[in-house]
Amino acid sequence: MFMKIILVVIFFGVMLGIGLYCRKHSTDVSGFVLGGRAVGPWLTAFAYGTSYFSAVVFVGYAGQFGWRYGIAATWAGLGNAVIGSLMAWAVLGRRTRIMSQYLSSATMPDFFGKRFLSNALKIAASIICFVFLIPYTASLYNGLSRLFGMAFSIDYSVCVIFMAVLTGIYVVAGGYMATAINDFIQGIIMLCGIIAVIAAVISSRGGLFDALAGLAEISDAHAATRLAKSPGIFASFFGPDPINLMFVVILTSLGTWGLPQMVQKFYAIKNESDITKGTVISTLFALVVAGGCYFLGGFGRLFSAQLDPAGLGVPADGYDSIIPVMLSGLPDILLGVVVILVLSASMSTLSSLVLASSSTLTLDLLKDHVIKNMDEKKQLLVMRILIVIFIIISVVLALIQYKSNVTFIAQLMGVSWGALAGAFLAPFMYSLYWKGVTKISCWVNFIFSSVVMTANIFMRPDFPVMLQSPINAGAFCMLAGFIIVPVVSFITPKPNKDFLDMAFACYTKTVTVRQSKALADNYD
Repeated sequence: MFMKIILVVIFFGVMLGIGLYCRKHSTDVSGFVLGGRAVGPWLTAFAYGTSYFSAVVFVGYAGQFGWRYGIAATWAGLGNAVIGSLMAWAVLGRRTRIMSQYLSSATMPDFFGKRFLSNALKIAASIICFVFLIPYTASLYNGLSRLFGMAFSIDYSVCVIFMAVLTGIYVVAGGYMATAINDFIQGIIMLCGIIAVIAAVISSRGGLFDALAGLAEISDAHAATRLAKSPGIFASFFGPDPINLMFVVILTSLGTWGLPQMVQKFYAIKNESDITKGTVISTLFALVVAGGCYFLGGFGRLFSAQLDPAGLGVPADGYDSIIPVMLSGLPDILLGVVVILVLSASMSTLSSLVLASSSTLTLDLLKDHVIKNMDEKKQLLVMRILIVIFIIISVVLALIQYKSNVTFIAQLMGVSWGALAGAFLAPFMYSLYWKGVTKISCWVNFIFSSVVMTANIFMRPDFPVMLQSPINAGAFCMLAGFIIVPVVSFITPKPNKDFLDMAFACYTKTVTVRQSKALADNYD
């Protein structure tokens, strides 16, 4: 216990110190929200990765999907690395950085407003962010409850409040730069932690080959499909349900392309070469962390004796109990590492979400619409106040969910991700590459995804069977956007050509670089 407490105290002390140190970088709006657009590749890549993977992935998704799909759940981690990181950086990174700077936009809603010359579109996007980011923020705490109950004899409420207060202090004090530096440290903890945990858990089952052999002997007699009842299916390449696994890969991988807190990382990167380096770093980070999490979860059924003693085919205490039970036999020092790992994952995502929420609400909704003549000093003050408010709301929701066992809030995690990515992904990506995207197509896509995902909360039984899952519905909305935006754009009034020619000229602007950065055609 002493060792675990020491680790947590050191972790909290370092995070707090960095927040106070970074106050000098948060004296203006650009510095507070984007780090002055001068953040290097390592910090940006780790900020992207740690914002991507939270306790929801490590405790919730890894356990749930590992139980359902076996070792094939690793495909979700590979998808996160290839689609969610490598392709996201390659497709969006450079163009987002250039266009957002040209338009002087600091948030995704502001980008939509300036790219389509529509103040109403900016307000609508900011409202969508506000509505769906809050429950996403609250869900981050869910994975902590069981781990802290297992590792410490303290109430979960105390842990949540401490975590929230610490995150609030360093984000309010240091803004984006404090978040990025802390994300870097937290990312290193996550990398080392997940490798150590996987090695320990697999070793407890006789090593990798014995663990795979044990998994190959398991079948699910209660499964609805004949495939899932087949012995060896949970150790197979595609698992017992490849179709639903594909939807998981789409939502958790492609979804990052449309999440405001993820895309905003590209706004802050320093220069061209940093984008290439950041692409490699973030991809490797996702490969280890996400691939490792889902790979670990794939062995959950080896612990069926503790998880499902009645043999009913589902964990007696729910899917969130799977990973904690798998880790319960680890040495104390490793349990301390796990606690720090999950704290790191949750705090990094929490800081990113509250910064994105507060900046969006301040710059896109309150400024010039609710509060007139809002100078830079007042903008910073309002953003800091909203960060505190958002954190308080998320803590209250998390505590309500924990103490009353209300599953409604926990379910909103999948709905939030699907609604945000479904609304923003296609319009944002198309608008970086194609001049023909229209304002109306953005409106249609915003409304379509928001309505579908909201209806999925209240009218789930009325949905087609395949789309009753929030994950499948969210993936459907994202894919539908790739059809909705071009089709609506072709049949609606064309945007202002002169403005678009001027805006897209930022991609072909001639710049002068040093010889060390480029090879010359001749030396005359």
